[in-house]
Amino acid sequence: MNDKAQYDVVIVGGGIAGMIAANRAAQLELRAVVLEQGSDEKYLCNTRYTGGTFHICLREITLDEETLRQKIVESTAGFVKPELAEVIAREGRRVIRWLQDEGMRFMRASASEYHKWVLAPPGRSRPGLDWEGRCGDVLLRTLEGHLSSRGGALVRGARARTLIMDAGRCAGVVAERNGTEVPYHARAVFIADGGFQGDAGLVGRYISTRPERLKQRGAGTGRGDGMKMASAAGAALIGMDRFYGHTLSKDALTNDNLWPYPYLDALITAGLVVDASGQRFVDEGRGGVYVANAVARLEDPLSAHVIFDGAIWEKAGRNGLIPANPHLEREGATIYRADTPEALASAAHLPADTLKRTISEYNDAIAGKRLQSGYTPSRQTARYEACPIATAPFHALPMCAGITYTMGGISVNAHAQALRADGGVIEGLYALGAAAGGLEGGPEVGYVGGLAKGGVTALVAAEHVAASIP
Repeated sequence: MNDKAQYDVVIVGGGIAGMIAANRAAQLELRAVVLEQGSDEKYLCNTRYTGGTFHICLREITLDEETLRQKIVESTAGFVKPELAEVIAREGRRVIRWLQDEGMRFMRASASEYHKWVLAPPGRSRPGLDWEGRCGDVLLRTLEGHLSSRGGALVRGARARTLIMDAGRCAGVVAERNGTEVPYHARAVFIADGGFQGDAGLVGRYISTRPERLKQRGAGTGRGDGMKMASAAGAALIGMDRFYGHTLSKDALTNDNLWPYPYLDALITAGLVVDASGQRFVDEGRGGVYVANAVARLEDPLSAHVIFDGAIWEKAGRNGLIPANPHLEREGATIYRADTPEALASAAHLPADTLKRTISEYNDAIAGKRLQSGYTPSRQTARYEACPIATAPFHALPMCAGITYTMGGISVNAHAQALRADGGVIEGLYALGAAAGGLEGGPEVGYVGGLAKGGVTALVAAEHVAASIP
């Protein structure tokens, strides 16, 4: 162990993962300090903005372990590390109980299974941001108060810069505070700084060649500092090319009432998505998160449109807690409408012949039940019904990809310990929440759940450190 340790645990990042980890460590009589780069009392991070839904792969988080494990493996098409699927499935329910013991309240937000465990008071049920005094804000303020009462500390305005390494073991962090570098020596370091979606260079390297044409759907404060420090210390990175997010109206880039909601999933999974040439380029049946990733990979991520008809607008468009219809139009989103596909193409500045052919081929594939064979790209129908585009008025809605958090990150084991490329453990170094990779992503862009991932990795990491200290 490190004889110079000022702390047992230094946590980089004051979001849900960092604050749960710090409090659990303090409960276990460990000296814990959280280094948070934000200097404001209510520093921004994705947890402040969260809608507060705890789920695992859109399934109820307290279901039996085997059901959830299988769902994680299925959703990620086997990309997930088996040991991570097991720990998330086993420990997710304990996160709920732990938060309840901390005084957090939960409510059921809708009849949907995955809305059974939602933090109260809930996020807003209309477009735009309104987070103060709501679920994520209350969570962080509550946990900060408990950490203080347990003898831990939250240091604001401290941006971690370098890991302190001692003979291959992580022994602390050097952070920048008020222009000065301050060392924080510790027995263990938890990287919990929320992914790299806020760093345009990293997003450009791994996610999209045009990062400036993506919309930050979260706080945008995750800049990959912990990931870069860990990588420099020999940690392996995994699954870096995928993110959790949704497609939004293109106008969300300039209109704050159009993000983080309403997103376009219900329209996309019922209708079709085309690029600037008027052709399909993605399987819409794989869901909104998958489509958002495909849009981000386009040469121009702002060139895509979702195409749908009047029937889809009136039915699927009204699905969800904050539905596209009527909120998109009410908040000023651009929606092109016309009585024919040719007129729609003219209004949306798309090639008329190509768009007409795309719609016709799509309708024919539905009628002939050929969506999954002889149709390119093929379209899944197991989760979402593909609806014909046949009822005027026809609609075209310009889209953008909204990135909430990156799914890839530091390779970890079931204790959230950071791993080298050969699978060996970097003693003293852990990665939590969105900083950890190997759970979400893969070819199907499997989404497991950010809050569940953050809570579970926080608990298991704190408990592993406590068990490791004599």
